[in-house]
Amino acid sequence: MRILYSPTSPYSNKVRMAAHYAGFAVESVLTDTNANSPELIGSNPLGKIPTLITGDGKSIYDSRTIMHFIDRGTKGKLYPKNAGKRLDIEILEALCDGICDCLLAIVYEKRIHPPEKVHQPWIDMQWTKIERGLDHLNENLPKTGAKLHAGHFALAALLRYIELRFSGEWQRGRAKLKNWPAKFEKHFPDYSKFKA
Repeated sequence: MRILYSPTSPYSNKVRMAAHYAGFAVESVLTDTNANSPELIGSNPLGKIPTLITGDGKSIYDSRTIMHFIDRGTKGKLYPKNAGKRLDIEILEALCDGICDCLLAIVYEKRIHPPEKVHQPWIDMQWTKIERGLDHLNENLPKTGAKLHAGHFALAALLRYIELRFSGEWQRGRAKLKNWPAKFEKHFPDYSKFKA
């Protein structure tokens, strides 16, 4: 099995870390989404990463769908069986992914448009959502122990990405969130291997 990925993609990092933690054997294949890679386009009509390609050639995409596939393949290593606990983890994952969506919207707005055409109100709206999400996470961090779950990997990928693209712009007033990666790394020592 192969995961088509980019090292700067938070969604790619989430699934790759989760697969590694769960002992899910998969090869990571570096993929440039701007190059219209025939393997990527042929596997995912959206041309987005991550895309997981199974041994029999089935394509699985959207990071949360891949996470659920890994969970089933590892007999529940990423999500608990208890419905209430599972729902809490899925909500945490959705929040972290949603913040990443907003971060990427800002990055692409600045990357695609020349400076005079960048729409600052759009950026401001996205940043307001990001700040609300980060504040919520700072006050509602998941318990982090030896048994990790999908929400932990979504949060770790988010914090790695926001530090990559917006270093120094998000930490103020969020000490718990700022310090969380060090706590996470104690239970997932390979965190540093998944840097952009």
